[in-house]
Amino acid sequence: MVSAHTASQDELKAAKVPVAWRDQCSALLIPLNACRRKNYYLPWECENERHGYEKCQHDDMMRRMKKMSKLKQQQAKELEDA
Repeated sequence: MVSAHTASQDELKAAKVPVAWRDQCSALLIPLNACRRKNYYLPWECENERHGYEKCQHDDMMRRMKKMSKLKQQQAKELEDA
């Protein structure tokens, strides 16, 4: 599933994003990391980029939790019917 927040593998490789961080929000991580490097990782800098990335991560987690809940309900219903 490719979303508007997913960067291509070439972009991720060029930005040196570790494989573990290549998820649905990877396109937002590239400018965030560039801002962090430019500003020496100062915590009060890059707040807008960080907020956007964290919101994307939260929304992705909520989407996955809803999907898992639906799957569990479906499996429970199938066991009931069997």
